[in-house]
Amino acid sequence: MTKRALITGVTGQDGAYLSQFLLNKGYEVYGLVRRSSTADVNDVRLRWLGIADDIHFVDGNLRDLSGLIRTLRDVKPDEVYNLGAQSFVKSSWQQPILTGEVTALGVTNILEAIRLECPHTRFYQASSSEMYGLIQEEMQSETTPFYPRSPYAVAKLYGHWLTVNYRESYGMHASSGILFNHESPLRGIEFVTRKVTDGVARIKLGLRGELRLGNIDAKRDWGHSRDYVEAMWLMVQQDTADDYVVATGRTTTVRDMCRIAFEHAGVSMNNHLVIDPNLFRPAEVDVLLGNPHKAETKLGWRATTTLEEMIVEMVDADLKRLTR
Repeated sequence: MTKRALITGVTGQDGAYLSQFLLNKGYEVYGLVRRSSTADVNDVRLRWLGIADDIHFVDGNLRDLSGLIRTLRDVKPDEVYNLGAQSFVKSSWQQPILTGEVTALGVTNILEAIRLECPHTRFYQASSSEMYGLIQEEMQSETTPFYPRSPYAVAKLYGHWLTVNYRESYGMHASSGILFNHESPLRGIEFVTRKVTDGVARIKLGLRGELRLGNIDAKRDWGHSRDYVEAMWLMVQQDTADDYVVATGRTTTVRDMCRIAFEHAGVSMNNHLVIDPNLFRPAEVDVLLGNPHKAETKLGWRATTTLEEMIVEMVDADLKRLTR
């Protein structure tokens, strides 16, 4: 019997790669999309992967419990992947209430809808390494204390602990993936990796003279979204729900990530990179480094794409976009 999956945030980077992964597994994939001023779905990422016509789109919003209940009643999913969120850290200071309503309380709504309508459906919550914030251990694992440093991280922490609470209170199969930074050619332009690769591509093509960034000495554990969505699926397949760190176990500065991009494009970083103090965060997260041991041993999962390979792929994709 064909399995059905419902994905919130289906039009985002992870939603697109997860949809592709599940379709290749033979799933029917349903994607929750918000109503906007146009009937068109922003399916550019799904079209990039050539799968937009294979998704069943469902009108809905994480802030509307009644709508979510009706969606679950109609779709009857075997698995629900909650990837929907206001997911840009910088915007969470500008829009803290919206971030809380969607990224935090939205988790309450989808969990409650599942509990009321289809309690045996398996659930995945997209937690974030940003929850660690001001790190309490050099390498962060599932047992490392959290210290969130942005409204986004606080909202993600609420959703994370609520998932644990529903699992323990109601016996739901609800797992959280504490995903460290993961990127791809489908990453939004507002995120630093894509800002870098798009900027480098524009400089290479003579369309721009400089790339402006904030704190380039911040360190992150970067992997590829295409690898990380497999870990999401593996969590949902386990007999017992649990929480897992998904990471590469390697941390790199933004400066070195930029160097990889500039060198691949054959452009001098020193001549084009500008540090802009206005782009610094109000409260910075200086270092993130994940310990993926639990995911490796219990799920049999391991990151397979290196940072260098990923940045080269992203630069090439942006060059391709800009030269069309």
